[in-house]
Amino acid sequence: MEHEVIVYTTPTCPWCQMVKRYLEARGIPYTEVDVSQNYQAALEMVRKSGQTGVPVVEIDGEIVVGFDRERIDQLLGLA
Repeated sequence: MEHEVIVYTTPTCPWCQMVKRYLEARGIPYTEVDVSQNYQAALEMVRKSGQTGVPVVEIDGEIVVGFDRERIDQLLGLA
């Protein structure tokens, strides 16, 4: 099953890089949104997550704040 995955990131965030590498290693396609370059996306991320920090991962409408492998795996059906 294909999941809709959005990763809200900034270029200088090491945890963002880890999330992206983790998804890529598992063959999970995702859309990256650089909130440092897109103010509207940053506002959307804060509205959805209540957080200003990155990474924020949205999987099929569910929000994961930070690089929470266990929760990401659970939402992707990998656990």
